[in-house]
Amino acid sequence: MVESWRWVLVVVSFCIWGWSLSSVNADTDPTDVSALTVMYTSLNSPPQLTQWSASGNDPCGQSWKGVKCSRSRVTEIDLSGLGLSGTFGYNLQSLTALTNLDVSNNNLAGGIPYNLPPNVTRLNLGANQFTQGIPYSVSMMTSLKYLNISHNQLQNTLDDVFGKLSSLTTLDLSFNSMPGSLPESFSSLSSLKTLDLQNNQLTGTIDVLANLPLENLNIENNRFTGWVPETLKNINLKKDGNTWNSGPAPPPPPGTPPASKNNGNRTPGSNGTPSKNGASDGGKKSGIGAGGIAGIVISIFVVTGIVAFILIKRRSRRSSPDIEKIDSRPFAPLASNEVKEMKSVQTSATSDMKTFETPATINLRPPPVDRHKSFDDEEFSKKPIVVKKTIAAPINVTSYSIADLQMATGSFSVENLLGEGSFGRVYRAQFDDGKVLAVKKIDSSVLPSELSEDFTEIVSNISHLHHANVTELVGYCSEHGQHLLVYEFHKNGSLHDFLHLSDEYSKPLTWNSRVKIALGTARALEYLHEVCSPSIIHKNIKSSNILLDVELNPHLSDSGLASSIPNADQALDHNAGSGYSAPEVAMSGQYTLKSDVYSFGVVMLELISGRKPFDSSKSRSEQSLVRWATPQLHDIDALSKMADPALKGLYPVKSLSRFADVIALCVQPEPEFRPPMSEVVQALVRLVQRANMSRRTVGNDQGGSQRGDSAGAQEEMS
Repeated sequence: MVESWRWVLVVVSFCIWGWSLSSVNADTDPTDVSALTVMYTSLNSPPQLTQWSASGNDPCGQSWKGVKCSRSRVTEIDLSGLGLSGTFGYNLQSLTALTNLDVSNNNLAGGIPYNLPPNVTRLNLGANQFTQGIPYSVSMMTSLKYLNISHNQLQNTLDDVFGKLSSLTTLDLSFNSMPGSLPESFSSLSSLKTLDLQNNQLTGTIDVLANLPLENLNIENNRFTGWVPETLKNINLKKDGNTWNSGPAPPPPPGTPPASKNNGNRTPGSNGTPSKNGASDGGKKSGIGAGGIAGIVISIFVVTGIVAFILIKRRSRRSSPDIEKIDSRPFAPLASNEVKEMKSVQTSATSDMKTFETPATINLRPPPVDRHKSFDDEEFSKKPIVVKKTIAAPINVTSYSIADLQMATGSFSVENLLGEGSFGRVYRAQFDDGKVLAVKKIDSSVLPSELSEDFTEIVSNISHLHHANVTELVGYCSEHGQHLLVYEFHKNGSLHDFLHLSDEYSKPLTWNSRVKIALGTARALEYLHEVCSPSIIHKNIKSSNILLDVELNPHLSDSGLASSIPNADQALDHNAGSGYSAPEVAMSGQYTLKSDVYSFGVVMLELISGRKPFDSSKSRSEQSLVRWATPQLHDIDALSKMADPALKGLYPVKSLSRFADVIALCVQPEPEFRPPMSEVVQALVRLVQRANMSRRTVGNDQGGSQRGDSAGAQEEMS
């Protein structure tokens, strides 16, 4: 018995000793350690970050400067005012317990990291040298309450990334260089109390802020126009340095519900018509009146017979109250079947009126005249058009006339022809003020003249797309059955031209430029797929639709076009043999987000190999780029041979290998196994960050042929 108790005491003592030892060591969560060591290296290993180490394994236990923890997880990082330089690191998304991140008042440069900690409530990046724009990972930080990116060098337009930030109370984007209008998603900031936008280059109106619970608003020194909403005039408002309109503000747009809208639960006597005898008496009178009217109507129907009853019944289905219901939706376009139905009713109503023209039946023509007038050909035909224009007329793009565009394009001369795509030809347009734009003339076979109303809706949809890597729509023209879209012009042409039409005057794309183009295009697709709501399927991803600016930044063209044109899929049928179409599209003709991912993978194959997706001049086994290249993507020796000869071996071998791993995931034949574009972006970001952290290699560096980490993107994206 005594011996048994001894064993129990030994076991208990051993457990207590083990527990105390683990409590002393208390290693920080490995994912947090990895993120902080990467951050330390990206910040150029600054000595002012005492206790920090690239090989450290316990930031919490070793009290790293500015780091606070709860148990084994990092919860706060405060590195403000330490004179830090370099970049931010790329592994921050693994800091899932972090709630406060402050790196303000430093010298951090480059773009704001894409993968920010997802559960941060307070993020301060102010007073640094960050460029570009706000990353889309911000849109998923739903716990965010405080966001400060002021006093930086942000130059991109504000994208619609604020739709889910309903907890945000303070937003400071002041003292940057952001152009463009305020995004619609600002209206979702339902908790916002303080908004600082001063000293930017923001344009348009501030109407989107009208219904926010703001207490402090600073919009000084921008380029805002229009009127300040009445709801913002009683708060702490600073608005100087803009071009506000003088005079009274215009009335609200047609169809805006009045402030005193009748409620279903009104108290007696509170409706628009005063009640003399109380609610119950009114109800009785109403019932008696309705019964009397019903009796009269029934007696008339009995006298006049079954035929008159049917005709009057048909006409009464489109009485004025019904039309008023339709008219009360001025911002929702009528569906095509609604328009057809209303036209058929109009025709039948006209024939009915002719039937009642005889003196014998003239008393049976149901008044009032106003209802008869509602079906007048001229007035009725205008109503759907007015509804369409009210919805679709975008305020942030310019309406051009045919004459304007003919002058700018030399009457659409061959000399100004830039190319021909699935939906029409594109021309270079130079205007009198020296501005150069690109004009896409949509083929009448794609969008017939009778679909002009649909075209204004298409323009409205595309005009809401704003992203640094999406070609911006700046104008449109819809006259004489012609449909044209006016886009920003990119001097360096398309990626297709760079890869396949290089001449003696053009330099081949370097490896870094190719990775940059892939990452920018991936971000554009991620925006369409995962930021836009509803998601937009591009359907036409190819190198000729990726335009390059003077700095070789990519801009995805035709975004939103194929998803808006009713019969776009027929126009895209000729792409079936181009080499870009996913297998399921070739089989069923159905486009999905994953078919876009496949097409993007083909573009990446073009970038890595310099070959066309389908080349009939090659031998049969090499005509299809995907079929030829896929077996070689995990063989480093074959991969080096497959690399574009124009690169002349000037690329980091590991970078080439990881790039190939991403391709292999994208061009898988089964769509369900292809990654979403957000994961593709993350893998490419990691590729870039790793390349920046390691020494550049040229050709086959030592150990370069070894593929020890060849899982690459597969591991990173899992």
